[in-house]
Amino acid sequence: MDDAIRTSAARKSDVLARLDGDLDAWIATAESGRAHLVPLSLAWDGVTVILATPASSRTARNARASRQARLALGTSRDVVLIDAVVETVPCKAAAQAVAESYQARTGWDPRQEEEDHVYLLVTPLTVQAWRSLAEIEGRTLMRDGHWRS
Repeated sequence: MDDAIRTSAARKSDVLARLDGDLDAWIATAESGRAHLVPLSLAWDGVTVILATPASSRTARNARASRQARLALGTSRDVVLIDAVVETVPCKAAAQAVAESYQARTGWDPRQEEEDHVYLLVTPLTVQAWRSLAEIEGRTLMRDGHWRS
């Protein structure tokens, strides 16, 4: 891996490439101060990260209650952290575009499952990215839902 410090534009490009290309993201939710972390398959529509999970799962319950989550993509040497607001939508009631985007990306249609599932529509508020200690400064690429220039 290159040790050169990336510009903000290069980091943003790398984040968007991860969102477009990574198969999974780690999602952290919490209830009563207890963190819960699981990997879920993702789709990215250019604005929202779409995840799916059983409606009865701890992740779904926590997301419904708090409407907050943190996503992690990449490795410990190429980190992307996303703090976000979450909307929980029953898969069978979701907009067709959401369901089609998720199915096209993941190859799976949770609407067909016997157990009810929900889509977690994750809208980034803060995005941070870094590859090394040298990139800690300037790691915040999005704040309050707006990309920094």
